[in-house]
Amino acid sequence: MSAVRVYCDHAATTPLDPRVRTAMEPFLGDGCGNPSSLHTEGRTARAAVERARAQVAALVGASPDQVVFTSGGTEANNLALTGVLTGAAGRPFRMVTSTIEHPAVLATTRALVRRGAAQVMTAGVNADGVVEVEALRAALLPETRLVSVMAANNVTGVLQPVAEIAAVAHAHGALFHTDAVQAVGKLPLNCERDGFDLLSVSAHKLHGPQGVGALIARADIGLGPVLHGGGQERGLRSGTENVAGIVGFGAAAEIVLRERSDESVRLIAMRDHLADGIRRVLPEAYLIGHPFRRLPGHLCMGFAGLEGESITLLLALDEAGFAVSTGSACSAHRASEPSYVLQAMGFDAFRARGALRITLGRYNTAAEVERLLETLPAIVKRLRPITQRTMRPMGVMA
Repeated sequence: MSAVRVYCDHAATTPLDPRVRTAMEPFLGDGCGNPSSLHTEGRTARAAVERARAQVAALVGASPDQVVFTSGGTEANNLALTGVLTGAAGRPFRMVTSTIEHPAVLATTRALVRRGAAQVMTAGVNADGVVEVEALRAALLPETRLVSVMAANNVTGVLQPVAEIAAVAHAHGALFHTDAVQAVGKLPLNCERDGFDLLSVSAHKLHGPQGVGALIARADIGLGPVLHGGGQERGLRSGTENVAGIVGFGAAAEIVLRERSDESVRLIAMRDHLADGIRRVLPEAYLIGHPFRRLPGHLCMGFAGLEGESITLLLALDEAGFAVSTGSACSAHRASEPSYVLQAMGFDAFRARGALRITLGRYNTAAEVERLLETLPAIVKRLRPITQRTMRPMGVMA
C-alpha cells in the first residue's frame, strides 16, 4: 500500500479543519459545564452554544431561533419528517418525496407507512438524475402536508431544483423540507430566499466534527419532538447538548461562509480537469449524472467493462493509496447491491453496481489530482476483462 494517502471521499466525511479543532479544545477539558446549569461554567457553555447557533443560522440564511441542534443529518431528517407528522394532530397526512433520497429519509418514510401513520408518494428522476418537477406536482393532493427533496444527491452529486420545488409545495399548501447535508458548505443555500421550511445539515460534511448536526425549522411549524426529556432545543431535542461538537459546528460554518466561493471555484476546476483527464485516456469512461449541475468537487463515473466490479476497483485504488467510494458510505453494508439511485436513473441492475465516486475537498491539491490521473487508468485497464475492452459505454453520457 502507498505510504502517502490521498483522501478523495469528502462526500462521506471531511477531515476536521485544524481551526475547528482549536475552537473546540476549550470545551473538551475539565472546565466545560452543562449549558443548562446556572453557574459560571454552565453560562460559559450556554454562551458558546448560542454563538454557534448564530453561526450556523448565518450560513443558511435563517435566524438563530430556527436552529435545533441534533446528533447529525440522520436525526435532523427524522425530526423533520416525524415531527411534522406529530404536529399534524391526527389530520390525514400525506407526504411526497423522490426516489433518490438518502436512506435517512427513505427509511423514515417507509417506517411511517408501515405504522399506517402516513401515505407517501415518490417522484422519479430523469436520466441525468434530476427530480422531475412535473411528476412531483402531479403527486400532490389536498392532503399533502410535506414535500421532502434533497438539495444534492449523495451518490451522483447532482443538484436538485429545490427552490422551484419549494414554490410548488407552497402553492399546494404543503411544507417543504430539504436534506441539504451534501449541499450546505458548497452551495449558497438560503432558507428565507429559497423557501425552505425545514433544512437538515451535518457538521462533518463541512470540515466540522462528526456526531453533530442541525434541523433548521421555522418556529411556527408546530413540530413534535422525537426525543423526550429535559426540554432542550426548544423542547424538540431533549438531552444535554454536545457543547464541543456544537462549537466546532459553528466554527466550521463561519469558515465556510467566508471561504466557500473561492473554494468552489478551485474544486470545480480540479473536478473538471480530473473528469476530462480520465475520459481522454479511457474513452469508454462515462460521467454519471448531469454534466455540470453537480456539486463542485463531486465526480461520479462508470467504466464500460467494469460495471459489476466497482468494489474491486475501489480496493485496487485503496491499495494504491487513494480513498474513494462506490456510492454512499451510509449504505456500506449494502455495497454489493445495485445502487437504487442509479436504478432510478434508468441503469439496469448490473450497471447500477458500477459507479465510482470521487469527491474532492478543501485539502486536495492539483498534484494529488495528477497522481490520481496517473494511477486510475492503469488500474482500470488491468482490471477490465479482455473480452469487454471494446464494449461501448452504456451509461448516462456527459
